[in-house]
Amino acid sequence: MNDNIKNSQGVDSILGDPKNALWKMSIPLIISLLITSLYSVIDAIWVSGLGADALAGVGFVSPIFIALMGIGNGLGAGSASALSKYIGEENSQKANNGAIHTIFITVIISVITTILLLIFLKDILLGMGAGSTIGYAMDYGVILSFGSILVILSNALYGVLRGEGDAERTMYAMLFSSILNMILDPIFIYGLNLGVRGAAIATLISLLLVNVILFYWFYIKRNTYLKPFLSNYKFNKEITIDILKVGLPASLELINNALFAALFSLLLVVVASTDAVAVYSTGWRVVTIATTPIIAIATALISVVGANYGAKKYDEILVAHRYSMKIAILFGFIAAIVVYLFAPQIVSVFAYTGTSTRLTPQLIAFLSVIVIYFPTMGYGCTSTFVFQGTGNGITAMFQTILRETVFTLAFAIILAIVLGYGEYGAWWGIILGEIVVNTITMIWADLHIKNLIKSNN
Repeated sequence: MNDNIKNSQGVDSILGDPKNALWKMSIPLIISLLITSLYSVIDAIWVSGLGADALAGVGFVSPIFIALMGIGNGLGAGSASALSKYIGEENSQKANNGAIHTIFITVIISVITTILLLIFLKDILLGMGAGSTIGYAMDYGVILSFGSILVILSNALYGVLRGEGDAERTMYAMLFSSILNMILDPIFIYGLNLGVRGAAIATLISLLLVNVILFYWFYIKRNTYLKPFLSNYKFNKEITIDILKVGLPASLELINNALFAALFSLLLVVVASTDAVAVYSTGWRVVTIATTPIIAIATALISVVGANYGAKKYDEILVAHRYSMKIAILFGFIAAIVVYLFAPQIVSVFAYTGTSTRLTPQLIAFLSVIVIYFPTMGYGCTSTFVFQGTGNGITAMFQTILRETVFTLAFAIILAIVLGYGEYGAWWGIILGEIVVNTITMIWADLHIKNLIKSNN
């Protein structure tokens, strides 16, 4: 009985006061995403001890890892959006069926992704400009490719938990995976003398065990609100479409981010060197940590919006959106100030040995400049996730492509190549692209919600 009461608390939360729901969902997500981002940084710290070329080689694989995370997070977003909507409609049978649909869809997509990566990995890395670092990149990338399903499945299952409002359990799983990875990294990289391959193996072991934990909760302990059991499965075209119409565009959004990272790395090789790629990939890990609270708030917003969308409480969606923007913008300003003031100290953690020390001036410069766009991410990211919550995945994807591939890359090329500002111009391209499209997205989301309210009235 206690388990049943506890399991329903998350559902009651996402259907209750939207401001309280955002905080209850956001705080566990902030903690878990911070630790996850931190392990990414610690991974880079350990790899940097192998030298700048090793760091750059892993940096070239980073877009591929981002793409795998993107597929999983995208399917998780599709699942959270659909499942929270069914819960808002008070249709538990459909919600349970949707949960097992998520797992089947994820496994199929994971297998296809793994095959494609193993076939085309080297060509992709060379096309990105890996060049002399291709050995390091392949050592890391091949192992990571074999474990694609572990990356994708864990993130999709997080979406199932978020769909029922259970951000707390998601936090525990993510914390376990990240902390274990931090422990295993030095053992496999240096203790077993496996170098960058050790970093990849450590990542996959931690992901394997976290998937075991997630399946234990669903199928052994059986104490989740949603029941993704085979007995609850009956193929439903509508459910599949509901998951994929948000999940696929959301995956493509994040794959597009990976594509941008790959193209941006290539641009840096053209206007500077592979050292510039190491600066960008390493610096972006810091950016990821700094903006984690914003991502967490926006991710929590999907479930809150989805539940209220299913219940046709559109006024509550407007409240949730505007409140989420306020607190996300505040976090953006705090992050910008902290990173700007402590950039030298942050960089010293990465450039502590060997050839990595030569990256120090560029890393400090990168972090000091890139913080300018952080506050605008507060209202841009939350606005994009409103569309995911209401099932408009195509619109959210278009906004991301507009931001990354169109405006940001265009500004970067103009400033770096046409105007000749090199890698510094490329960094400013990111800032200008983010500011322009985040502002457009905010206005767009506000109009979208007002149209929902108007149509309901």
